[in-house]
Amino acid sequence: MTVTADNLSDAIAGIMDKYAVEVNGHVKEAVSAATKAGVKAVKSGAAAKFDGTGRYAAGWTSRYETDRFSAQGIIYNKDVPGLPHLLEHGHAKRGGGRVPGRMHIAPVEEAVEGAVTRAIEMRLSKL
Repeated sequence: MTVTADNLSDAIAGIMDKYAVEVNGHVKEAVSAATKAGVKAVKSGAAAKFDGTGRYAAGWTSRYETDRFSAQGIIYNKDVPGLPHLLEHGHAKRGGGRVPGRMHIAPVEEAVEGAVTRAIEMRLSKL
């Protein structure tokens, strides 16, 4: 392909658009894979931390949101949506005092963020 000075900016824009589409595809794949792994990790962590595989542990799921410039994986508990915050951070008791929190979401969040970053870096280094 021959590029003249008149259409240089169009050629550069076309190359950058192709690169952006490719990068966005890699980001979406990495986020999707990490989100699925995160759901499994939170389920197993909740089951281990709270001695069982009941409604709380089984309720963890994810949804994936994407637009042209971003990809976002959201892990949440569909069965008891308010409970994860209370269990993670603790809460006040009815008669006074506090129940301490049991960290089971934050470690998974850190691991998922690290996994996404590493996966994106690895995939983009091959471009």
